[in-house]
Amino acid sequence: MRPLFQSPGLMTMHCPFCSAEDTKVIDSRLVAEGDQVRRRRECLSCHERFTTFEVAELVMPRIIKQNGTREPFDENKLRAGLLRALEKRPVSIEAIESAINHIKHFLQATGEREVKSLLVGEKVMEQLQKLDEVAYVRFASVYRRFKDLNEFRKEIDRLEQQPEN
Repeated sequence: MRPLFQSPGLMTMHCPFCSAEDTKVIDSRLVAEGDQVRRRRECLSCHERFTTFEVAELVMPRIIKQNGTREPFDENKLRAGLLRALEKRPVSIEAIESAINHIKHFLQATGEREVKSLLVGEKVMEQLQKLDEVAYVRFASVYRRFKDLNEFRKEIDRLEQQPEN
């Protein structure tokens, strides 16, 4: 298997120093867990060097709410919901960000332009169950609109019956 970036070549990228169009890539490396490419470039006109970062730009699908309205995916709304459920729970920010990224990657991988909010909610619950069962039950109680303690008990009993991951 050959490396992703075998030989640096000529690229058209405006130099930030002299605005020349031609620069040469002198080094490329994967960064941010392979989600970004860091490139060291040299201007062919003024010979100054600079760094660029490339990321794949994938469009997030629009969310179809239960009432039929559509709205753009909002990562901040997703993060707020997770943080609310995980409030005062022993879960690291890194684990929360990883869960958010997992949900986003799943939504992008559907290839759909629109997805139902129910699908997003189920993915959030799936990630919360992996992170913290108390946070999962908190979120489920609001998301599934538990009406009384019996519904809480049923969900906790269901959790206890599941094999450990």
